Amino acid sequence: MRDRQVEVVPGNHVVVRVAGALVLVAHRGPGPVRESSVAMRVAEALSQLVFEATEQAPAGPGRLVAREATNWLMRDAEQISPGEPVDLGILTQAETGGVAIFLHGAVTAMLVGEDGVEYHRGVEAGFTVDRVAHTPARAAAIFADEESAGDPELPERGIGALGEGVAQASGAVVWFEGRRSRARDRDEDSGARHRPATTGSVPFADEPQAFSNPSGDLYRAQMSSDSTPPPSDDSVPQPPPLPGGDLAPRVPGTGVRNDAVPPPLPSAGPGGDAVSPPLPSTPTPPPLPTVPPPLPTVPPPLPNTGPDMAARLAQTELGRPSSVPSLHGPEPTPERGAPGVRVLGFKCARAHPSDPRSAFCTVCGMPVDQTQPPSEVPRPPLGVLVLDDGTAFTLAADAVLGRDPQNSDAAQRGMTPFKIEDNSGGMSRAHAEIRLVNWDATIVDRGSTNGTRARLPGYQDWINLVPNQPMALIHGTELMLGNRVLRFDPAAAPPF
Repeated sequence: MRDRQVEVVPGNHVVVRVAGALVLVAHRGPGPVRESSVAMRVAEALSQLVFEATEQAPAGPGRLVAREATNWLMRDAEQISPGEPVDLGILTQAETGGVAIFLHGAVTAMLVGEDGVEYHRGVEAGFTVDRVAHTPARAAAIFADEESAGDPELPERGIGALGEGVAQASGAVVWFEGRRSRARDRDEDSGARHRPATTGSVPFADEPQAFSNPSGDLYRAQMSSDSTPPPSDDSVPQPPPLPGGDLAPRVPGTGVRNDAVPPPLPSAGPGGDAVSPPLPSTPTPPPLPTVPPPLPTVPPPLPNTGPDMAARLAQTELGRPSSVPSLHGPEPTPERGAPGVRVLGFKCARAHPSDPRSAFCTVCGMPVDQTQPPSEVPRPPLGVLVLDDGTAFTLAADAVLGRDPQNSDAAQRGMTPFKIEDNSGGMSRAHAEIRLVNWDATIVDRGSTNGTRARLPGYQDWINLVPNQPMALIHGTELMLGNRVLRFDPAAAPPF
C-alpha cells in the first residue's frame, strides 16, 4: 500500500502512516489529543511495532503485525493505559497481496468495492479481528467508533495525501481506484528521494502536524497538491546525513528532516521481545509410573461452582468463532458463524474476561473475585503454541495444524490454519486440530499417517494420541507432529 493515496478524515483521534501501513488509535480522553495523551503513546508503540515487522517481512507484514500486536495487547497495553481499554486498528499489506486487517475494540474497517461496502467491527470480536481481504476495487478505510453514530460512510475523494507521519483525524481512507498518489516516496533500498515521471502534481507541506518521542525525533504529516510547483533540489539546503549514511526525505521548501525510521522506544514493561523464547530444556521429571496416567478427554470439573454452574458453562458457548478469520488462512465466507464466542466467566478488577475456575485473570494475571456471580463474557485467547524455533501461534479460535493446512476441509469450515514447515516427511498436510471448548483447549489427531504424540509436564515419555479422540491440554504440555515440537503455554504472563 506504499504507493496508494491515504487521505485523512478530520476528527480527534490519531492516525499514523508508517512503512506503508496505516495505524489508527482512538483518543477517549477529555479535550483534544496531545503529545502526552495515551492515544499518542499507543500510536508510537504500534508504529515501532509495524516498522520492525515490515523490515522482517517487507513483501507482506500483515501476519507478523497481527501476531506482534496481539502480544503487545496482552503484555504492554495495560501499562500504557491502566484500567482503560485501548481501541486500535491497523491496515497493512498481506503476504498474499491483499489487505490485512487487525482491529481491537471500538474501531471499524470498511472495504468499498464495485458491489457495495463490507464492514468489519472490532467490538463484535471476542478479542481481535484478524483477517485478510482481497484488495477492494475502490478503497479501504478505518474509523474510530463514536457514540450514537451509525456505520461510517466513505467520503468524497480529495487531493490530500498522508505520506509518512501522524495526523489528528477520525479515520483514514486508502484509495485503490484511479491513479496513485503522486506524493514523493522513499526508496527503501538506497534511501534516495525520487519523483514519479508524471508532471503537474507535486507534494507540498501545509502546516504539517508533528509529534516527538522521548528521543526527540520528529514525525511529520506530508500533504500533496495538484497545483504547487516543485522546489528545486538545489534551492533547498540539505542537512548532514543521518547516522549510517542514509539521507532522510525533507519537507519541501523547509529543509526539515522527515525521518521515516522510528527510533527505538523504551520498553513499556517486562516481557522483552515480542517473539517467544526458544523452548527450554526438559526439567528432570519425577519417577515415571509403569502405566502412563490416563489422558483427559473432557475438560476438568469446575471447582467451587457446583453442578448448576458446570452445566451452564457447558451450554453457554454460542458457536465457533469461524468468522473471526485469521491472517493465516483463506478469506472466510459469511455462513461460517458468529464473529465471536461468549462463555460464562468472571471479570477481574480491570474488567478482563477470565476463566471462572482460575483465581487469577486469564488476560493480565491479576487476582479475581470468585464470589461474584458469573456472566457471559467474550472469550480471550486461551493460550499460545510455541514452536521449537520460537514461533508462537495464538489460540483465539479453532485451528488446524499441518504442513499445508490452508486447503484442508477444516480450514474451509472456518478453522484457522497454522502452517508448520517440516522436511522430515512425517507431518501430514492437515495433521491435527486444536478445538476450543468453553475455557479449554483440546487437541485431536486427524488420523494422520504418523500420528501425534504428547508429553505431559513432568514426564519424559511421549504418549501416542488416539486418532479422532480429543485430549484436553494443560499448560506445559508438549506436542510432537512429524519432526517438530510445540509447547502449550498460557496467553498471559504468570501471576506475580
